[in-house]
Amino acid sequence: MTGVPRASGHLLGFARVLRTAGFAIAPEQVVAFLQGVSLLGPRSMDDIRAAALATVGPTPDRFDDFERLFELWFFGTGMPAVAGDADEAQQVKDDGDQREPADDPEPRQERGGEVATAAEQLARRRLVTDADRLAAFAGALRGALPVRRTYRNERARSRGEPDLRRSLRMIVARDGDVPTPLLRRRRQTPRRLLVLIDISGSMKHHTRNHMQLAHAIVQGAPGAEVFTVGTRLTRITRPLRLRQADQALARVAELVEDWDGGTRIGPTLLTFLGIPRFAALARGAAIVILSDGLERGSHADMETALRRLSAKAFRLSLCSPLVADPRFRPRTAALQAALPFLDDLVDGASVASLTRFILSLARPAPSASDLWRKVS
Repeated sequence: MTGVPRASGHLLGFARVLRTAGFAIAPEQVVAFLQGVSLLGPRSMDDIRAAALATVGPTPDRFDDFERLFELWFFGTGMPAVAGDADEAQQVKDDGDQREPADDPEPRQERGGEVATAAEQLARRRLVTDADRLAAFAGALRGALPVRRTYRNERARSRGEPDLRRSLRMIVARDGDVPTPLLRRRRQTPRRLLVLIDISGSMKHHTRNHMQLAHAIVQGAPGAEVFTVGTRLTRITRPLRLRQADQALARVAELVEDWDGGTRIGPTLLTFLGIPRFAALARGAAIVILSDGLERGSHADMETALRRLSAKAFRLSLCSPLVADPRFRPRTAALQAALPFLDDLVDGASVASLTRFILSLARPAPSASDLWRKVS
């Protein structure tokens, strides 16, 4: 831990403890952890914990392990010794599937064994459950989306207004006899679902689940649109239209170039709004942003982008994995600035919570006071 401030050394030690315990942590996530602590102040240990959850934190099934290690490392005295080079070498051996940057400060084969092992176990555990859930979700999605009235009419048996044109034609055809009144009503169509997925390094553990969810959304709602948001903006709707999920995700992996990079939510959303054919997709749509909302640098661009999106959208929702923690509070300047423009701030940590929320979009959004009360 030489060459860094004393406090930073203790934070780096916690990242090493998590890695030794089998958590998938890349060097850029450790850097993001330190930056997150600096961004939050920190004013309390809860700020350090929130930064860890956002950057190097666990999947939902490992929350208990994360809590235990956090309490032991920062508050306890019984923390077991951190394993040495032998465990580091074991991590390296199995790191075959991780997408790491070329300028990795550590040797590529010197880490990630436990990263790859953990990912493999999670995939085996979730394959059947998530596949079934996503298949059911795709089948129910079209009928669960909020609807809008079009300018076209359709015949109605009840609860409509008189259809004078059809009624006159029938009177002429039947010599003045119209046994039942003819009614019409405005045709309804599902609103577009627009999904914006944060693929920055702090969201690395959730990216695969989000991509599988995005594939199910495009399969279940023909008018849905999906974009990735990192340091660049990428439209991935077309490859997600492939029916086979593996083929679709492979095409997406080739198309997107800024996986696990930095976070430029505000500038990227402004780029989206600056392209007319993209901005038109947001008009009257239910917009779901899958992101932790931790913007780097100034939050002014993010505030401007969300204000403009909110003005265009039918409903604007932020699904953050941080909300899964009951102690979560939106304390960063970016989230504080975003709250007035959001209709929902909900748990985005798992496929189950995301599918449940998206299927409820047709229900009325909570009032602004309810949202503030929930997060205050």
